[in-house]
Amino acid sequence: MATQTPSPSLDPSVVDDLSSALRGWLFRPGEFGYDDARKVFNAMIDRRPDLIVRPADAEDVRRAVTFARENNLPVSIKGGGHNVAGNAVGAHGLMLDCSGMKNVQIDAERRVAVAGAGALLADLDVATQAYGLATPLGVVSVTGIGGLTLGGGIGWLNGKHGLACDNVLAADVVTSDGKLLTVSPDQHVDLYWAIRGGGGNFGVVTSFTYRLHPVGPVLAGALSFPAERTGEVLRFYPEFAASCPDELSMSASLGCDASGRPVFGVGVCWSGEHDEAELALRPLRELGPAVDVVVPTDYVVLQSAHDVGFPVGQNHYWKSSFFTEFTADAVDILLQFATEMPSAASGIGMQQLHGVAARVDPAATAFPHRRSQSELLILAQWADPAETERNVGWARAFFEAMQPFAAGGVYVNDLGQEGEERVRAAYGANYDRLAAVKATYDPTNLFRSNQNVRPIA
Repeated sequence: MATQTPSPSLDPSVVDDLSSALRGWLFRPGEFGYDDARKVFNAMIDRRPDLIVRPADAEDVRRAVTFARENNLPVSIKGGGHNVAGNAVGAHGLMLDCSGMKNVQIDAERRVAVAGAGALLADLDVATQAYGLATPLGVVSVTGIGGLTLGGGIGWLNGKHGLACDNVLAADVVTSDGKLLTVSPDQHVDLYWAIRGGGGNFGVVTSFTYRLHPVGPVLAGALSFPAERTGEVLRFYPEFAASCPDELSMSASLGCDASGRPVFGVGVCWSGEHDEAELALRPLRELGPAVDVVVPTDYVVLQSAHDVGFPVGQNHYWKSSFFTEFTADAVDILLQFATEMPSAASGIGMQQLHGVAARVDPAATAFPHRRSQSELLILAQWADPAETERNVGWARAFFEAMQPFAAGGVYVNDLGQEGEERVRAAYGANYDRLAAVKATYDPTNLFRSNQNVRPIA
């Protein structure tokens, strides 16, 4: 594979000066470590930044951002590298690989965690569970906390404790002018609002301070239904999901059995008193699941249960929309495209958002999608690049066929490169306010390798 030379506008001696000033690492194209640093989980992403900085601390981030601004280099930011759009890796510019900033500190008495920008869900979950505590995060443990939290963060505890962004008490942010700001309800309130759902548009978050909650072993597992009940359960599920107790969070899926018939399953997490789960799950069980395995489960084990579905080196193309119901026509389309899925590694997921997360005022944080609903995620995944057109075509056709039934909006963390209209749908009614905050903290759009909010002129 050919190497790429840095932008001709970059004086090599100036790059050497930056490298010498860092406590962390700087990688140029062709150097050892460069290709590893630019890798993300989606094998479709193969971009080559002019420089990659792996900062050791917030001061390194300040130096790198200042260098990028002075040399007119756009900045991309990699936390865990688990975003399907691959926005962590710019085609040019300076990439910040925050994987060296994974420190996690727990204050169990105050129920507070402080975590570095490169920490993965697993890092934070393991550290907090040592004290019987947790903060709401996502559902795949190799995801970075940074991108997840900045985009909202829907996970197993959203019904009882809200989204990840709802539990951010404060954050340290390096803005485009190279300043390190602490944002909180009392400091830089506009920026504090914007980073909770507005993505990486406003700077580099070097650390998050999270509120923690008591979380011990949960009741978790799955209920899978026989193929002949699939349509019935699909029509029932959205209403059940919208009305279930806050302690019950679910993630449903639609696939096919060995004979090619569509089958529906529901993954569950009950975070309340265990003896109360039976009543909450009864309506699902009355539909006659073929498999019903819900057992006491260590929370860290639950958080990593989906990791196997995201092996390294696979190609990914996703499409996402929110739904509040599935009409008979919508169910017919779901069943049709499930049977036409070209890769057995692909999936059709329905991540539930409800309870506490749904009751937050849509304007209270930058995350606007506050209602009981499910995110329908069309997750095309395949190994052979020769199969790209077929798999992408399936996902796009499926998405378009479902749009007449969608509730509107899209979860920004599952949004690909889909154009400005979809970006606006991700931020909803909060877009204009975000654009105003962007103009204050990043007027030149230095941080534009993301689902970009353009600064108001």
